[in-house]
Amino acid sequence: MDQLDIKILRMLQRDSNMSVTAIARKVGLSTSPCWKRIERLRSNKIIKSERAILDYQKLGFNLVAFVCIQSGDHSKEWLENFSQKVTNMPEVAEFHRMAGDVDYMLKVIVQDIQRFDEFYKRLIEVGKLKDVSSRFSMETIKSSTIIPI
Repeated sequence: MDQLDIKILRMLQRDSNMSVTAIARKVGLSTSPCWKRIERLRSNKIIKSERAILDYQKLGFNLVAFVCIQSGDHSKEWLENFSQKVTNMPEVAEFHRMAGDVDYMLKVIVQDIQRFDEFYKRLIEVGKLKDVSSRFSMETIKSSTIIPI
């Protein structure tokens, strides 16, 4: 990867709908070599996917919770089962295995506290959880998918 690839990635992070012609012009390439670079970045899985980022509040999803979980079991089988079940919960926007006093952290986006309670009840049925605590976001000050390359 060189500086042209990095410039291309910076532009695509901000607007993946930008035309190859516009990107090429801004980085000083012709369209065909620029397109080849973008395709190489995709085939090398540096560009994992391209998606629309939705405004969840405008869609009625007004509650963001960060759920901290301490596991009651640390076996490989438990983790595989737990990961599969939590990953399939549509409310879970992010799922992290953590270092420190918390084993897992989830970012959960739902419409309201009632929907969170329904989610919580399904979550604690997954099995052998030592502790589950939730923190609710009052305001999103920054949210970004941009990696500072």
